[in-house]
Amino acid sequence: MLWPAGEPWPHCEDAHLHGDSGFRESPAEIRLDRYRRAQRYDDPYGPSFTPEEVAALERKAARLAERLEAGPPAPEECPVPLLPLGQLYLRDVPLLRPPAGADLLQILWCPYDHEPNWKPATALFWRSAASVVDVLDAPPEPYEANYPGYVPEPCLLAPEAITEYPDSLDLSPELREAVGDWSRWQAAGADLDDSYEECPVEFYDSDLADAPGWKAGGWPPWGRTDPYPRSCAVCEARMVPLLTIASFEWDGSTRGWAPYEDRAAAHAGAHIAGLSPAQPTRVEVGSADNMQLYVCPASPEHPHTDLIQ
Repeated sequence: MLWPAGEPWPHCEDAHLHGDSGFRESPAEIRLDRYRRAQRYDDPYGPSFTPEEVAALERKAARLAERLEAGPPAPEECPVPLLPLGQLYLRDVPLLRPPAGADLLQILWCPYDHEPNWKPATALFWRSAASVVDVLDAPPEPYEANYPGYVPEPCLLAPEAITEYPDSLDLSPELREAVGDWSRWQAAGADLDDSYEECPVEFYDSDLADAPGWKAGGWPPWGRTDPYPRSCAVCEARMVPLLTIASFEWDGSTRGWAPYEDRAAAHAGAHIAGLSPAQPTRVEVGSADNMQLYVCPASPEHPHTDLIQ
């Protein structure tokens, strides 16, 4: 991550219930486990490390395991270092709406569940990429995570602009009726499977509306709740989606959104748990849900908020 060497690394100051999930592994152990499973099953979707990187991870995991054996310190004695979650450049993602002079968005989170909705706490940082001269080589890491899905697997993004449409729940009653009319789809010459005849709106929602996966901007993927606006805590403006942090890029009902390069893998059937081509980041929130980050359109300085769907 393009983090200035002279700038303090952000920590979460909230109280944390260490090991309350019954899971106690360091980020290094989690990454090693993913690597070893990929090697054991010769899975091309697992992480790839050099022998030197594996040795470094093993040393780090051993040190952190010793700390775990000694027992966790009191929460007030141990602010938790945040984990990098994403880094987006304005040149790649023009929808970011940065403050003046900024062209880089950095997203970090705390790998512990936080009340009231039991999800990781997120932090956003805007900066000018050109202003970072000396980069921090080895950011601190938390000595354990609440859940393996809270430890992202480093990967590169290939941003692509797409067209999507609002979820059917976001449509007006008239449009909702229209997309649910099978005869309209037939008249339009849409090449639809007859299985959608009973409920054409399912085709609309799975193949045309609110694209699944990680995305900047776009429409919300409703489902856990009905649509409702998010208001800025400072100016009460209606907040807009900034980023969707997705557990999976596609699932069985949304494989049509899989990139062309991954179509064969998307239709190949079951994959080893945790090594799916639909989950390159290995991030998982909620019950395989999405976390959407919302920002105020009036000012990027106003606090952001999130929503699990």
